[in-house]
Amino acid sequence: MKPLSIGKLRGLQQITSPRGTFTALALDHRQNLRKANPALAEDSALSRFKLEVTSALAPYGTAVLLDPEVSAAQAIAAGVIPNPVGLVVAVESTGYGGDSTARKAQIIPGWSVEKAKRMGASAIKLLVYYHPHSPTAQETEDFTAQIAEECKRQDLALMLEPLSYSLDGQKLSSAEKGYVVVESAKRLVPLGADVLKAEFPLDVTETDPSQWSAACREISAACPAPWILLSAAVDYDTFVQQVIAACNAGASGIAVGRAVWQEAVTMEEPSRRTFLETTAASRLARLTSLCHALAKPFGDFYQTEAPLGWHKNY
Repeated sequence: MKPLSIGKLRGLQQITSPRGTFTALALDHRQNLRKANPALAEDSALSRFKLEVTSALAPYGTAVLLDPEVSAAQAIAAGVIPNPVGLVVAVESTGYGGDSTARKAQIIPGWSVEKAKRMGASAIKLLVYYHPHSPTAQETEDFTAQIAEECKRQDLALMLEPLSYSLDGQKLSSAEKGYVVVESAKRLVPLGADVLKAEFPLDVTETDPSQWSAACREISAACPAPWILLSAAVDYDTFVQQVIAACNAGASGIAVGRAVWQEAVTMEEPSRRTFLETTAASRLARLTSLCHALAKPFGDFYQTEAPLGWHKNY
């Protein structure tokens, strides 16, 4: 097992179940929500929507993932994050710089790892667009290492989310997507990530369960840290099957967003509140139970020692 600092350990404890599994409610979406519903175009409306979803669903997960622009501090101030639920705060800007086939990551202007630490985040989430053969691959690796070093200085856990993309402007084939996802785990996680937030390693058109299991086992074999599965806007029933395959293959849980709450984006009140408190809440509760039963605890990866007198050199 790898050594883990005391601050990072505490952060991971705060965003997991008592058994050490992850069910993070993902709500750091910005531009895609505005596009899905023009009524959410204004920051104030988007903030209200996110706080409503957080209030209804956060009690059913182990953590909530929010952005600092319209939701993280607002959710704290409004008291909608229950005490047992951890807070993960995004640090990256929406979208990317550079060309579509040579993407560059960006930090939210005016935001930083240090500010996330000061506001009480249990962990930060960094999204990077990555393809190992992109002209910007090395730049992305250096950027990831830089953010990881800042997290180390702040003793704050880093959840890394690499998103794959094509180098020819076409959709990645299922085989190439799997390759990029696994290579991302091999190349980026050792730069200092504490948790990998990974895409499902096959295209959704792949329906052979044995292929699902084998592809997820490849991530587990390649990743030196706990990894969790993101939902990537697939429908709920599909995601449940992906979660079962991933956790049985060694995943430590999930970060789930639209697979749970996407219908609410275009609903009006009071239908939205009813949907969130019934259907969406039931979905997230079921996913949390699945992860608790099947996922690999993060404690299987890390060990932390705190000998007497540790504080003198901390």
